[in-house]
Amino acid sequence: MSGWKRKVPHLLSLLIFPILGLIYTYLNTQPSKAIEIPLKVDSYIPFIPIFVIPYIIWYAFIFGYMIYFCFKDLKVYYHALITIVIGEVICFLFYIFFQTTVPRPVLAGNDWITSMVQFIYQNDEPYNCFPSIHVLTTYVIMLAFIQIKKKHLFNTLFVHMMGILIILSTLFIKQHVVLDVIASIIIASVIHSFVVELATRSQKNSIRKLARSKRTSFSSKQIISQKND
Repeated sequence: MSGWKRKVPHLLSLLIFPILGLIYTYLNTQPSKAIEIPLKVDSYIPFIPIFVIPYIIWYAFIFGYMIYFCFKDLKVYYHALITIVIGEVICFLFYIFFQTTVPRPVLAGNDWITSMVQFIYQNDEPYNCFPSIHVLTTYVIMLAFIQIKKKHLFNTLFVHMMGILIILSTLFIKQHVVLDVIASIIIASVIHSFVVELATRSQKNSIRKLARSKRTSFSSKQIISQKND
């Protein structure tokens, strides 16, 4: 319980996610002009309703692993959090100035899988497609997990396999096209690398300053000792 209490102030930073969600919802309305950007390969990607399951698991996947990072390594936690926030802000700028849309298939049947897809379609308009926030955040989790030390093999396999399934699900339930996925992976990779590099340099500079401060303090003590002698 004491561990949770120490982590609560850090976990509260996750409240930024609902705020980002509200911004996404605000921008997810029919624009005056939205374009389609499919590649030829997109026409060969089938609609596979069962992939709605990993698509929905995404919500638990992101929050679950962010909490895991918070308890496992705060540096990894904040690297991931900052990357996601910056990445989503970049996505929002695209949604404002370069809005895209993805044609959706006509759903047939009343089984529970089709009903789940219908639920997604009804609650998420076919806009805000390029880049994909689903893919961006998932890939950030996968990148951040690589930084975790002393992790179980099963956990490693799970995070990457589930991450891949979530990314593929955006294509197979026709929420996104290939270019949306590629753009998201590039954005996530670049921002995460930048955040980690910046944090590493900052840490090294702090260590150097501390070392110089200790040397200066030691030299001052030596001078005072020599004068007293």
